[in-house]
Amino acid sequence: MGTRPLEGITVLEFCQFMAGPSAGLRLADLGARVIKIERPVHGEGGRQIAIKNLFVDGNSLVFHTVNRNKESFTANLKDPEDLVLVKKLIAQADVVTHNFRPGVMEKIGLDYPAVKAINPDIIYGVVTGYGQEGPWQKKPGQDLLVQCMSGLANLSGDAADDPTPFGLAVADLVTGTHLVHGILAALVRRGKTKQGALVEVSLLESMIDFQFELITTHLNDGRKLPQRAKKGNAHAYLSAPYGIYKTKDSYIALAMGQLTDLAEVIDCQKLLEFRDKALWFTRRDEIMEILSTHLLAKTTREWLDTLDSAGVWASDVFRYHDLLQHEAYRALQMDQVLDLPDGGHVHTTRCPIRINDERLFASPPAPKVGQHTEDITREFNLAAR
Repeated sequence: MGTRPLEGITVLEFCQFMAGPSAGLRLADLGARVIKIERPVHGEGGRQIAIKNLFVDGNSLVFHTVNRNKESFTANLKDPEDLVLVKKLIAQADVVTHNFRPGVMEKIGLDYPAVKAINPDIIYGVVTGYGQEGPWQKKPGQDLLVQCMSGLANLSGDAADDPTPFGLAVADLVTGTHLVHGILAALVRRGKTKQGALVEVSLLESMIDFQFELITTHLNDGRKLPQRAKKGNAHAYLSAPYGIYKTKDSYIALAMGQLTDLAEVIDCQKLLEFRDKALWFTRRDEIMEILSTHLLAKTTREWLDTLDSAGVWASDVFRYHDLLQHEAYRALQMDQVLDLPDGGHVHTTRCPIRINDERLFASPPAPKVGQHTEDITREFNLAAR
């Protein structure tokens, strides 16, 4: 495709694991040059954090998912000579990101005031677990812990279930997205005012914001706690029929809609007793139980044919093999295959954003530790005295 929006922007990524690197991935997809600053030999910690114990080319598969299309420059930040090289690199960069615990960059001498003194125009992005102050500032900023401490784990699952976290690193990924928002906003302002900026996000703040509609409801509803539906829960604050139901052969999802209209479409006379919309909230479990029994009579496909033709919002409940083999998925062209230096491949997904109706594919795989150190040293003239 043509020039990507962030081409010409250089990002130095002092990040590891998921939140910070996922932000770097998106910036790289949008055209930025993202250089990972890694410790020699072993690189960043995320290289050894495995999902399902899958490793490719000596690194965890999950590392490849968030570090494609980046470069790797190795430096020991505790070595004064290496630190000089890094500072020279910072002087020529546009963005610096890190997700070290509070106090670490200060000890190294690469905190925001120090970096700003080197490069006044720098956009300095910081990810923490719980913010820079407060009693939790030193607590490990780990995804599951933040999901649980933010209240998020009490929203999924059914009423009788134990707390149920998301089955993916939602805190990391949402926080990474927020970091990108802040960096892009700061870059826009810098283009107008020539001013750099400090951009700060935390996993906890991002998870609080992620729940803003529910927390707002809690704060304005006598501070009552959200109540998950007894069976088929999908949203603690939405009325019946919102949820997931078993059918004769699988499952079906029903979104918000007029319960009485649904009752007529599926010919469920018992539901017509609940014409008062207030009952859709106060007697949600009873309504959902009636629906559950009724929907067992036909297959998901039979119900969807009826519901779709009537304009009722409903869907299949797919597993990955259902989705990835569907024509709707193929039409999106989300797949891309990265060729590794050793001849192997990583099959992954592309950036979900399109620019001028063009999809953003990026073929370079995640770098080996220090793969680009020599080239970057020459290009940025780092060895000059």
